[in-house]
Amino acid sequence: MQAIRSILVVIEPEHSESLALKRAKLIAGVTQAHLHLLVCDKKHDHAGMLGVLKAALLEDGYSVTTEQAWNDSLHETIVDVQQAEGCGLVVKQHFPDSPLKKALLTPADWKLLRYCPTPVLLVKTSKPWTGGVILAAIDVGNIDGEHRTLHASIIDHGYDIASLAKAHLHVISAHPSPMLSAADPTFQLKETIEASYREQCKAFQAEFDIDDDHLHIEEGPADVLIPYMAKKLGASVTVIGTVARTGLSGALIGNTAEVVLDALESDVLVLKPDTVMDHLEEIVTQH
Repeated sequence: MQAIRSILVVIEPEHSESLALKRAKLIAGVTQAHLHLLVCDKKHDHAGMLGVLKAALLEDGYSVTTEQAWNDSLHETIVDVQQAEGCGLVVKQHFPDSPLKKALLTPADWKLLRYCPTPVLLVKTSKPWTGGVILAAIDVGNIDGEHRTLHASIIDHGYDIASLAKAHLHVISAHPSPMLSAADPTFQLKETIEASYREQCKAFQAEFDIDDDHLHIEEGPADVLIPYMAKKLGASVTVIGTVARTGLSGALIGNTAEVVLDALESDVLVLKPDTVMDHLEEIVTQH
């Protein structure tokens, strides 16, 4: 996160008290990143509002530029501007459609998470980050190279947010339930599965200085456990990763993307491995 030089902040004109901007200011205050404020709207002119926001930010010592743009759809507009401005992070507030769909992400948010080649911070609550809990969700059962790199990135970003918000980092990994039919006897008993997962966590625990009290290895499906643990700990941000080839459509900690993201009652930072980022960059630049 320290390496992020520029942050794209999506501003919704009808919501002037922008939580996305509040989060971006917190990050930029520590990283000195430039803020690029974007209103996605083809019809109305929001120069006045953007001017007011810019003046206030400049007065507070932030580096800031503003833009109003539209290109076919919300997610395409955001990705186009992210590419043009070279922003290393996109921050957008999630606005629920209706009480019935309160938790559910909108199609625009899904597409943004799927196609944006950089990390996306989706702001879902007004809960302050400062002094709170940051939860990093990893899948220790997958130890191929791509997952390993992604795990390091998830914990790294979790640590960065925890340090800039003076918060505490917790790490969760779900493990499968025991299977008597498993060929490997390790997977026949709950205790041995958990012990094996804890063993695999030792390397990054040492690297990132995470003690056992801040590491949660729990039995069950990730899509249930991650939102449960985020709620139990009162997490203000949950950091998760996806290894799907084209973003979130294929797999996020095992095809649980939609359930996890919709059920989380915290802000969510979604990361992708470098290979996926590169792949998405290629797709975006070909258009």
